Amino acid sequence: MYSITVNGKVETSEENKSLMDFLREDLGLVGTKDGCASGSCGACSVLVNGRVSNACIFNLQKVDGKEVLTIEGLNQRQQDVYAYAFAETGAVQCGFCIPGMVLAAQGLINKKPDPSDAEIRKAIRGNICRCTGYVKIIDAIRLAAQLFREEAVIPQQLSSAKLGVDFHRVDAIEKTLGTGLYVDDIVVEGMVHASAVRSPYPRAKLLAVDKTAALAHEDCLAVITADQVPGNNKIGHLEFISDWDVLIHVNDITRYVGDSVALVVSKNKDSLTEIKDLVKVSYEELAAITTIEAALADDAPKIHEKGNILASEHLVRGEADKMLADSAFVVTEHYSVPINEHAFMEPECAIAMPEGEDGLLLYTAGQSIYDEQREVARMLGVEKDQIHVQGKLVGGGFGGKEDMSVQHHAALAAWIVKAPVKVLLSRQESLMVHPKRHGMEMDFTTGCDAEGNLTAMKAVIYSDTGAYASLGGPVLQRACTHAAGAYKYQDIDIAGYAVHTNNPPAGAFRGFGVCQSAFAIENNLNLLAEKVGISDWEIRYKNAVEPGDALPNGQIVSSNAALKKCLEAVKESYDSAKIAGISCFFKNSGIGVGLPDVGRCIVSVESGKVHVRTSAACIGQGMATVTTQIACETLNLPPELIIAEAPDTKRTPNSGTTTASRQSLFTGEATRRAAMQLRYELDMGRTLAAMEGEEFYGEYSAKTDPMNSNKKNPVSHAGYGYAAEVVILADDGKIERIVAAYDMGQVVNPKAAEGQIEGGIVMGMGYALTEKFAMEDGYVKAKYATLGLLRAVDVPPIEIVLVKADNVHEGLAYGIKGVGELATIPTAPAISGAYYALDKQLRSTLPMVDTFYQKKKR
Repeated sequence: MYSITVNGKVETSEENKSLMDFLREDLGLVGTKDGCASGSCGACSVLVNGRVSNACIFNLQKVDGKEVLTIEGLNQRQQDVYAYAFAETGAVQCGFCIPGMVLAAQGLINKKPDPSDAEIRKAIRGNICRCTGYVKIIDAIRLAAQLFREEAVIPQQLSSAKLGVDFHRVDAIEKTLGTGLYVDDIVVEGMVHASAVRSPYPRAKLLAVDKTAALAHEDCLAVITADQVPGNNKIGHLEFISDWDVLIHVNDITRYVGDSVALVVSKNKDSLTEIKDLVKVSYEELAAITTIEAALADDAPKIHEKGNILASEHLVRGEADKMLADSAFVVTEHYSVPINEHAFMEPECAIAMPEGEDGLLLYTAGQSIYDEQREVARMLGVEKDQIHVQGKLVGGGFGGKEDMSVQHHAALAAWIVKAPVKVLLSRQESLMVHPKRHGMEMDFTTGCDAEGNLTAMKAVIYSDTGAYASLGGPVLQRACTHAAGAYKYQDIDIAGYAVHTNNPPAGAFRGFGVCQSAFAIENNLNLLAEKVGISDWEIRYKNAVEPGDALPNGQIVSSNAALKKCLEAVKESYDSAKIAGISCFFKNSGIGVGLPDVGRCIVSVESGKVHVRTSAACIGQGMATVTTQIACETLNLPPELIIAEAPDTKRTPNSGTTTASRQSLFTGEATRRAAMQLRYELDMGRTLAAMEGEEFYGEYSAKTDPMNSNKKNPVSHAGYGYAAEVVILADDGKIERIVAAYDMGQVVNPKAAEGQIEGGIVMGMGYALTEKFAMEDGYVKAKYATLGLLRAVDVPPIEIVLVKADNVHEGLAYGIKGVGELATIPTAPAISGAYYALDKQLRSTLPMVDTFYQKKKR
């Protein structure tokens, strides 16, 4: 018998289980989050006898007789202070890490009531945040300490919640105090558990699956194989490319180590591994294709029937060869960037259960409930309206939760066993299974005249798109459409190829292919500037597009663009630094390139309040807060009258996927249009009470042109955001400071915008310097602890400047642009530029070697 005092109450257990499991499953204290189960992320931080500890690495024997404090055990004053401090400073995004951060903060403040920033950073160094870049979290802990120390009355938030003013995120309190529910926090009566048996080989022929021993286990409810899938056994995020097996058929060939060959359903989560081990699977191991070169070889086996090239693009404008031949200076370089892991804080989880006579209800944490509805319905061979999907809190996504990971398996198991089924990936499974950022090999040639005016560029891009299509085609398109940069020259020749390998699939990841091509073109600009004899800032300012100019893809720059203002905003920091690098870039808002792209919203009046109903998933960016503030702006109503509903296929219209930095613009504009109809009625003298039950529908659809349109000035995307960043190094090569100016149009919520940019910059810093996704011959060797994720002690001071164009309100959704992806793109090239300024050595691969952060192997 183990006895532990939890939040002041004595709790006992006969079983020596993990403290985290005891808290979450036995006591229902789900504010303690399961992020990695290996002591690496800090999401499960609690206080054990007043000391900050990871609940996942303690068993009950180790804490027997001790006192444990969880987020639920904070007294009312503590809860009120932290809820206010984290909301006020904008410290909450996806929120999954925040309860752990709060406990780490409380452990510090108990000992040091007036902590310095350095002490705060040290106190939370065991807690990973993938969203915020830690800056706002440090601000929040500092504010909380002050409120405790001064015994201050918590200020009342007074905000109109209109555009451009700070407003507490609508989900900040529940995320801070751990009361908001992520899917793994939910328990449904009669719920059972399922998990996939996965291929141990990157490429192998599946010879047989023997279920006999597994089915004999007392907890086993089912062992599901491909022949039991009632509908289509192929899924795929893009409707026109479904190539990813739900379960591999016998006699078919696996394509990566994440492939599922069987799905085990157990009454008990703890016996899943034991039952999976009883499933006897026979394989014929085959040689894996793990490089682009091997996949393109003439004798390479076909990973998919149509071959190993998923997609190719060739974007041509003008006469690049002629212009390069006539250029005063030309630079040609090869750049190599690796596969990269999202490392979102919340591992993938879904719960599916029977609903009605012939339907399913699915709880999900993905990036589009309608995509999931479509794919699940197709897999089960049923009508889409039989699949009811509800979106819960999402603990980070960054593109990594666009594809199906667990949703289809939960739905399939629930459909077959006729019971609620939860599927939860372990962190190691997550690392193996979900699509990554594309590794790319890139050859870039860029030319300019004697004064540094850009003349032309050519590029060839090969992306490792891994085992399945995912979004490999669109990612390649975006790498190509942005490869020339946001500069005013028109002669380009860009070829791109997305190549299948037996590596994990690659798909959407913050930046969507542009992080890769931006790294190449921006480094080439630095080399050209050196040849011309001008500064890196000057070559960018000289060539940066202004309103009315044409981008290299031909699109006319809108009047609400402010790239040159961004460069002007960082000029003093660049000029005054001894060692600095600079980058400026752009990123589209919206899917663009002629593809359908629609935002939708229903505004309804219910019980005297205005309900804003969209299916736009919040993956940390604060979508419900965005639509709330747009509604307040449009309706001139206070925020307490606005309710932003969670995604639900029975309540909220299809607002499209949270991708392509599109939701604030597309669903924001749809929200404005729906709210304008209600505003008209209010202006006519009608009251909310008189409109009880009425609904108003808004929709916005972008009209864009396909790649290689024959128009002189095609519209590639609905809009673009722009940014410039300066990275300043100390003499030893450590980053001393980062200054970033961003044109994101009309800022919805300044603190939230700053926080999103800070988080993107830190993610870009990790991509540039420290992050590695270790693989060997198609086998995933990466562990969460060894990914190289930056911690609070690693992050330099970051200064954010929010720049506005003269015509900021020109455009849709009050001039709002997306910034989620743009936030990460300029950072790696700015860092590379800074190191080139330090020692004149071009670092053309990521993560960079021979830096303060990663020494060169001798």
